[in-house]
Amino acid sequence: MTDTHKQIEEIIKNNEVVLFLKGTADTPMCGFSSTVVQILNQLKIPFKDVNIMIDPFLRQAIKDYTNWPTIPQLYIKGEFVGGCDIVREMYQNGELQALLKQKQLLSA
Repeated sequence: MTDTHKQIEEIIKNNEVVLFLKGTADTPMCGFSSTVVQILNQLKIPFKDVNIMIDPFLRQAIKDYTNWPTIPQLYIKGEFVGGCDIVREMYQNGELQALLKQKQLLSA
């Protein structure tokens, strides 16, 4: 395991909700990242944002870590949830809210 993979594991382990994205929560650098940030903000879910654009090793390592080719990537309590399309679909059909409630991150 590389140092970057260890760094990723530490971030995921030490934060209940983590979003690896292009840019930051305040200034997303792509529409997909912006969409996931907006969903989390709409649900009032605090999250750790990790800008993958500042480190090319991190940008590739997160894709290798999950075997998922795209960014953003959302993790909830250590579990990889998915990228923009999956998160948007889960939000629209209520699955994301149900998952957050199950993980005790969203009140009923």
